[in-house]
Amino acid sequence: MGPQREAEKIGVLFISSAEHPGADTFIHMLIMRALDRAQFDVHVACSAGPADARTPGYEALAAIPDLHLYEANFGPSLSSHSLSGKLRQILGVPAIAASFAALARYVRAHNIQVLHSTDRPRDAVACAILGKLTGAKSIVHAHLKCADWMGRPLRWAMGQSDAVVAISKFVAGSLVECGYSASRVHTVLNAIDLPRWDPAIDPLPVRQALGIPAGAPVVMTAGRLFPAKGQHEVVRAVAAVRHEFPDIRLLVVGRDDLQVMRTSFTEELKALARELGLADRVMFLGQRSDMPELMAACDVFALPSIEEPFGLVYAEAMAMKRPVLALANGGAPEVVDHGRSGLLSDTDDRRTLADHLAALLRDPALRTTMGEYGRQQVEARFTAQRMAADTGQLYASLISSPAHQSVLARSGAHY
Repeated sequence: MGPQREAEKIGVLFISSAEHPGADTFIHMLIMRALDRAQFDVHVACSAGPADARTPGYEALAAIPDLHLYEANFGPSLSSHSLSGKLRQILGVPAIAASFAALARYVRAHNIQVLHSTDRPRDAVACAILGKLTGAKSIVHAHLKCADWMGRPLRWAMGQSDAVVAISKFVAGSLVECGYSASRVHTVLNAIDLPRWDPAIDPLPVRQALGIPAGAPVVMTAGRLFPAKGQHEVVRAVAAVRHEFPDIRLLVVGRDDLQVMRTSFTEELKALARELGLADRVMFLGQRSDMPELMAACDVFALPSIEEPFGLVYAEAMAMKRPVLALANGGAPEVVDHGRSGLLSDTDDRRTLADHLAALLRDPALRTTMGEYGRQQVEARFTAQRMAADTGQLYASLISSPAHQSVLARSGAHY
C-alpha cells in the first residue's frame, strides 16, 4: 500500500506558548519532528514574538521540517491566577479572544482532529477550551507528579481533556490517585535525541580543560540545583569514598532553581564541600551546552533525585554508556534497570549510595558492562521514533472512538 493521501492524514495541532523551551517543550518538539508525515499533518500554535525579534521557542520550532506554524496570541502567563481569572484573560481581552477565535477557525479549516498541549496552565486551559469549541480531541501532557502544586486551572483542564498523557507509569499512577479516570490516563515514556549522544566522543579534551589528572575517577551530577534533586547526597557520597579514591573529582552541572528556593543551593553545596574537605575536588560548572562531552569525561553519573518523574538525564547518561546512580522511587526504576544499567538505593540511605559509588569506581569492567547494556536500552526504548509512534497510536485510538465520531457528526465537521 502506498503512502496515505493527504485527506487520510490525522491533523494534529500542538499548543506551545513557551517563549523559552524547557524539558516539556523539548519532548513535544521531538514528537513533532518524529511523527510520520505519511500519517500525520502536524501543526503548532506558538508564541512568535515580533518579526524582528522572534522568541527562542519560535526559532526552535521553525527549524523542524514539514511543520505548519501558526502564530497565536496566548496572552500573559497565567500561573498566578485563579481559574476564572485565566478564562477572563484568555477570552476577555479583545485581542486574545480574537486570536483564539481565529485559531478555532484554523483548526476547522485544516481538519485538525487532535490538540496536544503540555501541562503548563496557559497551554492546558487553551487546549481544553479549543477542544470544546471545535470538537477536536484534546490531550494534556503531564510531565510532573500530580500533587498540590497543580492549581485549579490545570486540574480543570486535565479534567475536561479527552486524555492525559503521563511521561512515566509513576506520573500516571499519581494522576489516578488524584482522581483522574485510569481509562483517560495514558503512559508514553519520554525519549531523548539519540543522535546527539555519541559514546565515541573523546573524553580527554574536557578532562584536560578542567585540569583533571590522568586516571582520576570522575563522578558527574547534572540538573536544576535544589535539595530534592539530591546533589548534596552526591557530595556526601564522594566524601565517603575519597579515602579509597584520593584523586576523585565531582562535576556539578546546573544552575539554581530560584522558583523552588529563594536562596542559592549552589552556595550551600560549596559550603558542604568545604566542610567535608572537598573544596578542591568539586567543580561547579553551571549551566552547560556541552553535556555529551561532559558525560564522556565522567566515569559514573549520579543523581539521587527524590521521586524524579522520569529522568531524561539518566537516559542521556546511558546513551553515553555511563552507569547511573539513582533512587529506587519515582520514575527512575522505569529508566534505570538496577544491577544492569545502574544501581538504585533507597531515599536517605547514604551508606548504600556511597557503597554503590565505590563498587562502580572499583570495577571498570562492571562500568563497561552496565554502559553497554544502558546504551542498548536507550536504543530500544527511549528514542524519539518510539515515543512518536506511541503518541500516534494514542491519536488514532482517540479519533476512532464511537463517541468522537458522534461529536463530529453533530458538529458538522468532516475528517
